[in-house]
Amino acid sequence: PEIAEDVILLFNQLTGYVATADYRKLIVAPARLQPFMIERIDRETQNQLAGKRGRVVAKVNGLLEPMVVQALYRASQAGVPVDLVCRGVCALRPGVPGVSENVRVVSLVGRFLEHARVFAFFSGEETRVFMGSADMMVRNLDHRVEVVAPIRDPACRREIETSLELALTDTALAWSLDAEGEWSRITPANGVEALDSQEALMRNARST
Repeated sequence: PEIAEDVILLFNQLTGYVATADYRKLIVAPARLQPFMIERIDRETQNQLAGKRGRVVAKVNGLLEPMVVQALYRASQAGVPVDLVCRGVCALRPGVPGVSENVRVVSLVGRFLEHARVFAFFSGEETRVFMGSADMMVRNLDHRVEVVAPIRDPACRREIETSLELALTDTALAWSLDAEGEWSRITPANGVEALDSQEALMRNARST
């Protein structure tokens, strides 16, 4: 109900009936989304420094927003594992010594267009998952109305986490970005069958 009421506020704001809106659950660009993402990443950085296990996982089309990139670099330098599934352009360079050694970036190119935007933050035993319309790019965060919402249902959250892990372990469709900005194909180890994450998702869907 709270998310639905936020959506009503959003459309009233877009149509001019509401000058400003105080959203309870939605995170809306351009006013709030960029600082929210940086706050969540920095929170994992602080958790890691305090001895709590932190992790950041995101799935986007593009990553170009400089402040978000800097926040991810800070997280990596604090020891936070950062796993990114970024289908297109990515300004962040993983694996740079002293800068991004704990960052991994993969891209999936297969039968289906990888178009989801999902953000997961793991703090010890607590997991927060968000999904929405926004890529981590200046045009999305600063110049558009974009919306990200929390995933509160535990079953839905587990399903999204499974999808993210499948994407990160794909050895059939995945490409890996290196510190020089070059992409290379990920292949399975000798004698190991390739994992196609899209095929796995289709099998999961047929079995439910």
